[in-house]
Formats: sequence, C-alpha cells, structure tokens
Amino acid sequence: MRRILAIITFFLCFSAQAQFLTAEGANGAAEQSQNKERKSLRGGVKKDSLAPIIDYKIITIMKDTIAVDTALSVKKYYTLNYLRKDDFGLLAFNNEGQVYNNLKFNTKINTLLPDFGFQARQTAYMGVNDINYYHTPTPYSDLYYKSVMKQGQNLDAFITMNTSENLNFSLGYKGLRSIGKYINQLTSSGNFRLGVSYQSPNKRYLLRTHFTFQDIMNEENGGIRDLDLFESSEKPYNKRERLNVYFRDASTMLKGKRLYVNHEYQLNSSFKNGLLLTHEFLYEDKFYEFKQDNIMSLEYDDFPRFGNSFQSVLRNKTRYDYIYNKVGAAYQSDLVGRFEFFTEFNNYNYYYNSIAHINDKVVPDEISKNITMIGGKYSYRKNNWRGTLLLSRSLGNDDTSNIEANVRYKFTEDLNVDFSYKKISRLGNLSYYLFQSDYVHYNWSNDFKNEKVNQFDATITTPWITLSGSYAVLDDKLYFSNDSEVFNAFGLPEQVLVTPKQYDKTINYLSLQASKDFKLGRFGLDNTVLYQNVDQSNHIVNVPKFVTRNTLYYTDAFFDKALKFQTGITFKYFSKYYGDDYNPLLGDFFVQDKVKIGDYPVFDFFINMKVRTARIYLILEHFNSSMSGYKYYTAPNYPYRDMTFRFGVVWNFFS
Repeated sequence: MRRILAIITFFLCFSAQAQFLTAEGANGAAEQSQNKERKSLRGGVKKDSLAPIIDYKIITIMKDTIAVDTALSVKKYYTLNYLRKDDFGLLAFNNEGQVYNNLKFNTKINTLLPDFGFQARQTAYMGVNDINYYHTPTPYSDLYYKSVMKQGQNLDAFITMNTSENLNFSLGYKGLRSIGKYINQLTSSGNFRLGVSYQSPNKRYLLRTHFTFQDIMNEENGGIRDLDLFESSEKPYNKRERLNVYFRDASTMLKGKRLYVNHEYQLNSSFKNGLLLTHEFLYEDKFYEFKQDNIMSLEYDDFPRFGNSFQSVLRNKTRYDYIYNKVGAAYQSDLVGRFEFFTEFNNYNYYYNSIAHINDKVVPDEISKNITMIGGKYSYRKNNWRGTLLLSRSLGNDDTSNIEANVRYKFTEDLNVDFSYKKISRLGNLSYYLFQSDYVHYNWSNDFKNEKVNQFDATITTPWITLSGSYAVLDDKLYFSNDSEVFNAFGLPEQVLVTPKQYDKTINYLSLQASKDFKLGRFGLDNTVLYQNVDQSNHIVNVPKFVTRNTLYYTDAFFDKALKFQTGITFKYFSKYYGDDYNPLLGDFFVQDKVKIGDYPVFDFFINMKVRTARIYLILEHFNSSMSGYKYYTAPNYPYRDMTFRFGVVWNFFS
C-alpha cells in the first residue's frame, strides 16, 4: 500500500509541472465512442493545447496510420496487461510475465521460414510487426504502470519526438519483476527498443529502422505436485507457497537483439507514376537457456520428471542467428496501384556447442541454411477499395511457397467488409528438427515435411455488430506430445518425456466470433463470443468450443466533467477442453488427451478513472475464486490466479 500511495503522490506532483493536451474531444463525455471523440477533435483546440491530438500519429510497419487515443473506454481497459494489447483468446499463467495458453487457435503465420522454436516463451517477445513508428508535432510520451502479484512491478516507459518535420526518434523500455505466489516462480524481463523514421523533404526517400534488446527470465517450478491440496485449499495450503512443486532450482532465459532496416527510394519525381527501389534488412541473434542446479535436490519417487540425465547440474543452451535481406523494385500509380517484384535472401544458423553421441544415435550440433525466395506483390488503394495479392516461392528443394490475397471494401465510416485467403507451405520451427539436452530423452534430429495451411478469413464490421470467421485446412502439422505411459490418480503423467511428431492426417478448423457493445444511457454491456470446432481424428489442435467475455459497466463524469469515471464487472468463461500442457525445458506447449481444464467462471471488478490524459485503474481480479471451487487451471497442473487486487496507471504527456 505504501508503494501505491508513493506512486500516486509522484504522479500528482508531476502533473503540476506537466503540460497536458486539453482538446475538447479528449475531455468529452466518457460515454462517447472513440470514433466520436476523434471526430470532435477536428473542431479546434483550446489556447493551452500544443496541437490537435489527431496530429499525433502511430504508423505500423504496414504503413497503416493510427491516431493517438487517450479516451477512457472498456476497449482500453482490455489492454491493461503485460502484453499491452487485448488478450482475448489467451489464458495467462499464475504470475505476471509467464506464458499464455491458447484458447483461440491462431493460424495466422507471418513467415514461411522457421523461427528457432520455444514459442510459448516468445509471446511477450516483441517482433518486427510489434514495433511502431511515429509522427508527433511535440514530444509525446506514454507511461504504463501496473502492480503485480507479489513483490515487484511492471513499468513500460516510452517517449517519441520529431526533431524536424521529417525525422522522428522513439525510445522505450518495458520492465517487469514479480516473485509470484508459488515457490520458484519469479519473473524478470526487460524489453528495450529504439526506433527512427525519416522521410526526405521531397518525399522520395523513406526510412524506418529500429533496434531492440530483450531478455525474459523465468523461474520454472514445473507446476504443483499435490492437486488435491490445491483443490481443497484448506489451511495452510491456502497460502500458495506451502504447496509443493516439481522444481525449486530451475529457470529459463530467452534473450535476443535485433537490428531492422526498411527503406525505399523513388527514382522519378512524379508521385502519380513512380518507380521505386526497396530494401529490407534484418539481423537477429537469440538464445534460449534452461538451467537446473541440482536435479536431485528433491525426492522424485521412482520417476524423475524429465527422465534420466547425463549429469546433475544442467545448462542447456540453444543459439540462433538470422540474417534477412530483401531487395526489390516497385512501380506505383494512382490509377492502377502498386506492383512490386522482390528477391529474399535468408540465412539462419541454429546451433549447439558440440555433436552429441547417445547410444548408437548421433545428434548433430547445428542446422545452417541459405534460402532464396522470389516473389511479387500487387497493392491497390483507391476510394473505398483496399486489396493486396502476394506470391512468393523458394528456389531449390525446400518447396516453400505462399499465396495470399486480401480485399477490403469500406461502405461507410462504420461499415466495411474484409476477405482474405492464404495458402502456404512452410518449414516448421527448428526445435522440432534438432534438440540437444543433458536429459537423455530430449535429444533428437528429425527430417519432417513442410507444414501446409489453406485458410479463409472474413470480417464484417457494422454499427450494430462485428462478425468474423475463419476456416483452415491443416496438413502435416508439427506438434509435441508426451511419450510417458505412467499416470497418477489425476490422470497426469508421472514423467514428461516429450518428443516432436508430425500429424499425417488433415485437420479442419472453423471459428466464428461476434462482438457488440450495447449502450443504454450511462450503462453498457460489451460482449465478445467465440465458437470453434475442430474436425480431427486425434487431439492435436486443442481449443475450447466456446469462449466468452462480457463486461457490464457504468460510465459517468464528475467535477464539471474533469473526472471521467467507469466501473463494472467482467465475466470470462471457456468450456472444458484438453488444454495443452507446458514444458519449460522446451519453452513450448505439448498436446495431451487425458485431463480437461476449463468450465469455471472468472469475475473481475474494476474502477477506471481519467483526469485529463491520465487513466487510473483499480481491479479486483477473480474475486469469486473462493466461491466457485478451486478447480481452475491454465494447464493440467498449473493453477489459474486467485483473487488479487491490482492497481494500474496509463499517463500520456504531449510536451
């Protein structure tokens, strides 16, 4: 409580000296929608305003422009989390900064080429598409703070400024530390990013570049061992540090640095019919390390959790280097659109320190490859139409290819339709093909086929409801599963002996999602409902059939509308399903068909307030935890969060 009071005091003192944007729309009635608020800003600004808020622009790598928005809304409340984005479809583990289980199957694959794996640990790792660029008339900063479960804090500080009309710099750092409520559950992470964007005065040269350095450390306890003690939660086991866990000395570290450059130059001076040269460069260096100081420090009965090991002190480290170069030429016309032809040069090196000899099996120390791809892209943007068509294919024997088409038509400001189709043949992540460990069972070298995906997506956005659907056909899907055949009374494996496999049958996936925010006076009801169906012979793609999030809220304004106020209750639920289990050694999830999780309600109570451009959040998470029974899990032996009080602040400065 002393820390919370100190933070509030700091912000109040700082506000006496800070200059705030006081545009009429940014301080309008809180019940107005974000679109209405942005429109109202066009009417002018007050004398102490620095610039209209619509002049502060966020630009994505796809060149989409978003206006900075300081409105108090339920949609903004959904982004008050470690990822800083709406986490619908993700199920967070107990401690802040741990992994997320998937409630919604994501078939949107951004690259045809493999990452090095350890995907569960990379949810919070900021990729190229997560870095935005900016154009601001005055310095703009964003400060985010949220309390954590125990002994720590989560802070994300960001500032950007234009030193001239054409040159912008941005700098940000997100740091997290939380000890958690269970034994050996500490999380500690840092995400540093530095971005630059530049456009020449004659508009013919455009540059966007960034540098990131990220490290994500997690202590790994392997989940709790005595589920009956958790589900009873009688004293003293209602104190979660009293529950026994599998590991007390294991930890993981994901660390990476990246340099990215994207620039283009127009050869002629006519913007209606321009010929451009394009270049994109990326260098990324990552490693994932699993450490365990003494695997015999606990009594494991007759079943060591990950099987036998070569030594008692483990240091498993997987390294990965990636260099990407894309060169191309484009012709753009106001009349016919933009045609681009390109060549991509990819080089990756996934490696260990030495070759492993295990019994009669030899496990190599690296996968190193050069892949060249050629392709073309057509883009059309005119009036209410938006469309792209992308074709690319690798040269050589990799058989990697991509066909992607997107069409959007905008009938009105609030009514539009999107369709997309994707057909890809891609290499799986490299941890499926090669892995070395001091655990005997976790050593393999494989040769798998390419994964194949055929996918259709459609979204209809209307003033009344937003509907989206996805249908995907998956072939040769890669996955991890447990080879152990010894299970305890709860149906959980006594050992986790995971290996990669490839599914030789077809999987059909269908999803339908509907979203609507109903409003009546000062009351509102925001709803998001998801239905999923998977047609498969075995449990490979595991998702719940039904996921819902519903928020009933009340909005008001006080003190001559200087204080915006919002309070309500959020209800979250997903139906029972065979949730994937988590393996910290691999930093990834593996499929299982023995234990179902889900079918428990989660209620959160919140109070949101806004003073000028500062938004303050008070949240009582899962306040019904002691009422609905202690059978809530995020993975078969990883409990969901108990009731927790959280405090958060998001504050924007425009000078």
